[in-house]
Amino acid sequence: MKSTIQIGFVGIGRMGSNMARRLKERGYRIAAIQDRRSESADLLSRELECEAASSPSRVAECSDIVFTVVSDDAAMREIYDEQNPAGLIAHAKDRLFINCATVTPAIHREIEHIVERHSGSSLEACMAGSITQARQGTLFLMCGGKTDVFAQALPLLNAVGSTVRHIGSAGQAAIVKALVNMVMNSNTAALAEGLGLGAALEIDLTLLRDVFSQTGAASRVLETDGEDMQQRAHECFFSAAHAAKDSAIALELARDAGLSLPVAEATVGQYRRLITAGKGELDKSAVAELTFKGRNNN
Repeated sequence: MKSTIQIGFVGIGRMGSNMARRLKERGYRIAAIQDRRSESADLLSRELECEAASSPSRVAECSDIVFTVVSDDAAMREIYDEQNPAGLIAHAKDRLFINCATVTPAIHREIEHIVERHSGSSLEACMAGSITQARQGTLFLMCGGKTDVFAQALPLLNAVGSTVRHIGSAGQAAIVKALVNMVMNSNTAALAEGLGLGAALEIDLTLLRDVFSQTGAASRVLETDGEDMQQRAHECFFSAAHAAKDSAIALELARDAGLSLPVAEATVGQYRRLITAGKGELDKSAVAELTFKGRNNN
């Protein structure tokens, strides 16, 4: 049954490539992949024994279901532009598009309308997790869209996620994901300040992390980023640039709701400092480089 479903991917960066590998291992047929970085697509296509497509349109032509894992609103609008002959809409009829990028809720609502006008269906499947979870099929997926479309996609989503939740209509999952990342990013910046201050006061950071883990300072971010901050190991799992983008989405939602979120504002400011310093592609844990004494000219 699985081998008859043709799966395509548009966007095969850190997350998309590992989701494709996971589905291949689970017996799904990867028909075509496409990425702006053609060299990366060529390499992965050989590994997955699929076509390295020249355009999103070609991916949709080859596939029954297309995952999109692109970077931002502009990229999503480009691949879903109804006037773009190289875009997905050229072959939208009877296709299911599963959109995994963290973009603004309005984009997901807009895309659902466009795809339905062309006799296809669309679902947002916002991801919580990183490269390891994508590879292992243990992502937390927050989905938005029509219930029948969610039901259609669920078997496939269960192959890449250990938890798959239908949040509501189009755009609702994107709202929840923005809030998740806003809180996560603020926690990361706060942890960097706690460890940075501890180091300045000559507290053993391994001891401090252990105390944090058993008190009110405990967090998932402490588990994933604490040691990296201490060791200055910032191999990218979730980039500082994406942290800034995602928290900014939440701040825009807050402004629309008439709320002021000073902690989130300060966090975005820290990540934008990293981007300005040319460190936007480091992991979000690199925010510690701004707070530890002796790093970054502090």
